[in-house]
Amino acid sequence: MTEIRNVAIIAHVDHGKTTLVDEILKQANIFRANQDVQDCVLDSNDIERERGITILSKNISVTYKDTKINIIDTPGHSDFGGQVERVLKLADGVLLLVDAAEGPMPQTRFVLDKALKLGLKPVVVINKIDKPDARPDVIHDKVFDLFCELDANDEQLEFPLLYGSGRDGWVVKDLDSDPRDSILPLMDAILEYIPAPKIVDGPVQAQVASLDYSDYVGRIGVGRVYRGELRITTPLSIIKRDGSIKAIQIKQLFVFEGLGRKETNCVTCGDLCAIVGIEGIDISDTITDPEHQDKLPLIAIDEPTISMLFKVNDSPFYGREGKYVSSRHLRERLFKEIEKDVALHVEETTGDSFKVSGRGVLHLAILMENMRREGYELAVGKPQVIYKTIDDVKQEPLEALSVDVPSGFAGKIIELVGVRKGEMTNMESRGERQLIEFEIPTRGLIGLRSKALTLSAGEAIVSHRFLKYTPFKGLIPHRLVGSLVSMGQGPAAAYAIDALQQRGVFFIPPNTETYEGMVVGEHSRDGELMVNLQKTKNLTNVRSSGTDRNLKIAPHIEMSLEQALEYIEDDELVELTPESIRLRKMHLGALERKRNKSK
Repeated sequence: MTEIRNVAIIAHVDHGKTTLVDEILKQANIFRANQDVQDCVLDSNDIERERGITILSKNISVTYKDTKINIIDTPGHSDFGGQVERVLKLADGVLLLVDAAEGPMPQTRFVLDKALKLGLKPVVVINKIDKPDARPDVIHDKVFDLFCELDANDEQLEFPLLYGSGRDGWVVKDLDSDPRDSILPLMDAILEYIPAPKIVDGPVQAQVASLDYSDYVGRIGVGRVYRGELRITTPLSIIKRDGSIKAIQIKQLFVFEGLGRKETNCVTCGDLCAIVGIEGIDISDTITDPEHQDKLPLIAIDEPTISMLFKVNDSPFYGREGKYVSSRHLRERLFKEIEKDVALHVEETTGDSFKVSGRGVLHLAILMENMRREGYELAVGKPQVIYKTIDDVKQEPLEALSVDVPSGFAGKIIELVGVRKGEMTNMESRGERQLIEFEIPTRGLIGLRSKALTLSAGEAIVSHRFLKYTPFKGLIPHRLVGSLVSMGQGPAAAYAIDALQQRGVFFIPPNTETYEGMVVGEHSRDGELMVNLQKTKNLTNVRSSGTDRNLKIAPHIEMSLEQALEYIEDDELVELTPESIRLRKMHLGALERKRNKSK
């Protein structure tokens, strides 16, 4: 039997994790010599490629020196942090990737803390050494300080350190003397420092740590065998989270090989596998021998902190662009999503609307973007924080926020976060930039990223992670201005937009189709303003250079999906179709809105 190593790669967003895995795959000869390979192989999802972030945890394996190395690629963004904690249970060691200029960031700290508490052996790689502002010695000290702060044991504190450039495909132990031509020193370090899984003989015992989903076979449980051998032919029992036990029979077993999965009849102790054919399989389920029903410790699942209303699109443009528009379609799609994403919760509120809860605005925005691309039409409400009552006190989620910004903009960022009930906990100078750390309610984060980017001329790097629940900190001012709302249906005339420019800023260009109740711009004052965008210039037979006015229309503001979600108020919705993102009032008629306001 070949030896096995199970290693998870953890890193903050954009610290080069997926690029490094690409190089491991190339230099381990996973691809044919003539195979055309794209960059960021593991970011297989279109949205992952566009945004440059890993959303879904993925498993691959490479064989090096007769040892099978299972590599678990984990998300770096805190909204998907729930996946990271679970998949760490599959590993025996971690590769901690740190940017040679930025150093350890909040998400790095969060995941490393979990890994150290699980007793995993770390190997540290300082990546992006080729950066002009790289400072490897300083970063080494910062990583060591971080290990000390997280109460690492003596063995973990003596972590092996490597330097590398994932993009250029090399890793070295000694920056001064080693040749920079190969990623293989990293593979050797994995074999040398990451322990092999303990081989425990006896009745089978396996646990599910993450889920996948297929339209053909349903839920697929991804887990690890902790004792004995998991065989497809033997009868088994499953112990659920609530302690209930039932008999099962596995239909298919897969192990990870290269970028894919290989079907097998038997999985040995310590290896990772995908299990097909168990109805309702879930995170933390233990698969055991029927005569030795030993339950493994439960795996914690993160509670959602943000909820949103998803409803059927009932605007006048309903059904023009989308393929799936009914409440039945919406319901099926949402309940299919919770089959593979356990951090997502869906509740039916009325026949055509659902309350969907997740880990953050980005978590839910990715779901909406996927639905749009699949041909769904829907309308979504403003993100709402999930409150709890603990000891008769209303409590809300609190997050640790870090903003890396040029020194000249630090004052503006501190002021912005202060208005949103944030409290500064640390400020550190990094050359011409400042790293400022805050504790801020989750409510205060909604819309903060786009405002921070505006205030810092696009230079701010904003990241955050969930800390705890804390007593309610009081009201936070949201949008101080109102909306420009269309009063009629039809294309927006350039003449009308030009005449209304002094009243506010527009979100649509001329000739855009509008309808009554559609939010077309931002009013310069508080309160909504109804505008007639269909008004055109009256035609006369008088023409002279003095009577005609040149139209000078300012560029409109184009909003991304997240910006739209962060912008809307409680009485507004974002309408999503495969081709458009529109803002609208919840009640389209002006009279209907007045009636609801008076209630």
